[in-house]
Amino acid sequence: MLEVKFYTRSKCGLCDEAKLMLKLVQEDVPFQLQEIDIDTSDELTEKFGLMIPVVEVDGEIVQFGQIDYFSIRKRLHERS
Repeated sequence: MLEVKFYTRSKCGLCDEAKLMLKLVQEDVPFQLQEIDIDTSDELTEKFGLMIPVVEVDGEIVQFGQIDYFSIRKRLHERS
């Protein structure tokens, strides 16, 4: 099964919206969602702090910031 890493942080409105988008996409394209709070690691905060939310598949960032349903669904469908 496809594994998707979702980098996020608490009190992030864009992250909340992105998580809802991912849940909707998950209904069409099955995948395992791993949610990672970047505030638990200085390295992750430095790497993704200005980009969150970030969606990563197979080590490749497929979208960040404003997560678009149709784009993310297409990218995940291509990899499944």
